Amino acid sequence: MALKSHSPGPAELIAGAKSFSSLRHAVQKCRGCDIWQRATQAVFGEGSENSEVMLVGEQPGNKEDLAGQPFVGPAGTLLDQALAEAGIRREKVYVTNVVKHFNSTQRGKLRIHKKPNSEEIGACHPWLEAEISRIRPKVIVCLGATAAKALIGRDFLVTRDRGRLIKSNLAPILTATIHPASILRTPDDNDRHAEMAQFVSDLRKIAAELPSSALISRPSHHSRAGAY
Repeated sequence: MALKSHSPGPAELIAGAKSFSSLRHAVQKCRGCDIWQRATQAVFGEGSENSEVMLVGEQPGNKEDLAGQPFVGPAGTLLDQALAEAGIRREKVYVTNVVKHFNSTQRGKLRIHKKPNSEEIGACHPWLEAEISRIRPKVIVCLGATAAKALIGRDFLVTRDRGRLIKSNLAPILTATIHPASILRTPDDNDRHAEMAQFVSDLRKIAAELPSSALISRPSHHSRAGAY
């Protein structure tokens, strides 16, 4: 009888990672769920280990999967704009996702985003916990419902509770807002500009809780029409 090959999971790989850099390399070997089979590579978080703010999305998209970096597509561009308008220095922000591989279904030559299920989210959660424990951010911002439910709780509704600042054992402040991708999916121009303004407003609440070292000296107070 052939011996079953060993597929390393998060607990084993994280335990063997002695530095943040080794953690980044270890995630590439993770076989905790089967999403890796449909992805090009794992996409770990990006930013300084001394980041004041951690932003957590759902999962990497197609562009992130190919580049190996989080938030490098259109949603990432919009996020960078919103952070600047809220007065938050981008270099003080660490960005990551609840799930580290791009979950997709094949449609012709295209890979279409597929929402990860609770088992897949749970399997990947130790990687997010490892990032949080090593960075120890002052504020964690959940971008979208998947991240909010994973870190705040299943009863948290972004549509109802967005912007609310919560004390947590994960960080001094835990909050949630929409994912910037949802702004891009809004078809009406007026609605899209309104969503962007609210998104920036949510980020400004966070900026008010940060030390001056994490803030831009002269933040903009108006979204730039037509930039998204």
